[in-house]
Amino acid sequence: MREINFGSIFAASGALNFFGDGWRFHTILKTLFSLDFSSVTFVSKTTTLNYRKGNMELDANFQPKSLCPDCIRVYPLKGVVLNSVGLSGPGAEQLFSQGLWQKRTDPFLISFMSVSETKEERVEEAKRFAKILTREIPGFRSKIGLELNISCPNTQHETSVLIDDAIDQLQEFANLDIPVVLKINALTPVDAVTRIADSGLCDAITVSNTIPWGQLPEKIDWQGIFGKLESPLKHLGGGGLSGYPLLSVVADWISEAKKSGITIPIIGGGGILKEADVDFLYQHGADAIALGSVIILRPWRVKGIIKRAKQIYDK
Repeated sequence: MREINFGSIFAASGALNFFGDGWRFHTILKTLFSLDFSSVTFVSKTTTLNYRKGNMELDANFQPKSLCPDCIRVYPLKGVVLNSVGLSGPGAEQLFSQGLWQKRTDPFLISFMSVSETKEERVEEAKRFAKILTREIPGFRSKIGLELNISCPNTQHETSVLIDDAIDQLQEFANLDIPVVLKINALTPVDAVTRIADSGLCDAITVSNTIPWGQLPEKIDWQGIFGKLESPLKHLGGGGLSGYPLLSVVADWISEAKKSGITIPIIGGGGILKEADVDFLYQHGADAIALGSVIILRPWRVKGIIKRAKQIYDK
């Protein structure tokens, strides 16, 4: 993107925490399964402009205070994760003040989301974040890009509402002269994304963020997976689903997007749990992939998936 080589394998935003050091359980997984993310492009956990409590309380090192946060439910045998973290974080200024992003030497993406209630307030948040980036970019050792996330299901925003002001938010980043990736979920209408792609304000699309509880019942067997139609995270808004059911949903979305004429790169993520899933998304038109829940659900397969992705995309 913009002559910067970001590679073809991305870490989904949040998969490796804010600074790429991962979560506490990663230390164990790295030892057991020799996990190595050196060939994976880091994408930060999505930050908001200001401090946001969310549903997962963090300690001073931005790790969950609880070893088993109530807002995350992992079902390894079923191949799914349900979460309602809600973008917990200290806010942009606090993260930049750590100086850790600035020290990175490989190209990466900082993920950001506006979360105010009104369109005008969300655009103003984007404007203020753009000012912070303008101030900070000269101090970075590596090239960076921005991921504008408009699809977190746990902020109580409807996807249709956020897509309506995406272009206005993207406009605020137009003068930064850095690549901008728009992160959506597979509920986002292809025609809406086509208009955004045609605007020239973003360089790539990432699909998909988690799918909000109960959505796409014709494609996701919620009752079959969870044994009931009431979310285990109902008390936190229902949560969003990651894991194997998303693979075919994402593949169908990418295929439709390519047929509609979208020519900017599409990064496909969601439900990649084995090597063959990389081939599946590639065959449906994914220009790159993003790895997320597989790190939790099938960590022993991560090395093979990365190897297969490099074979396909780096040839």
